[in-house]
Amino acid sequence: MADSDTPGLPRLLPDAVHRSVKPGTALLRLETTHAREGILDGAWWPRSRDIGAELPSLISALTEHLGPVTRVGLDGSAWDGLPTRVVVDGRVVHIDSFPVGDDTVLITRGERDLFSLLLVPPDTSPDAARAAMARAVRADNITEARQILIDTGGATPPTSA
Repeated sequence: MADSDTPGLPRLLPDAVHRSVKPGTALLRLETTHAREGILDGAWWPRSRDIGAELPSLISALTEHLGPVTRVGLDGSAWDGLPTRVVVDGRVVHIDSFPVGDDTVLITRGERDLFSLLLVPPDTSPDAARAAMARAVRADNITEARQILIDTGGATPPTSA
């Protein structure tokens, strides 16, 4: 059994992530424990800043694993043309814009169940993205998203005004 398949250890992204992936493909990792004790519940690596191309696949993937997503919170300044809502698989998902930096995505399932995902910037190298995503999903992670990106060599997110 490979280390990535050992129970209790986070699974690594497949080597295929090093190949070119088109916008609209969800590169997503979620913490595999139900405890949710870490700061982050997962990580997302969009391939572009085109929210119209990226967000539907993220929402579909999250809905498959978590159940219906009702809201997504993002830093509006980090995206090209952030809408106030999108329709994915026949469901309306509301988009909230917060000027908090683009290192985190907030996902709401139902009315109040909140998930926090590390947002790996699209221009991050595959090795840095892989390292950041693996660290974010560790159940014992106590490091904030911004610091994970700095520590792993990911692109440093821009600061908000």
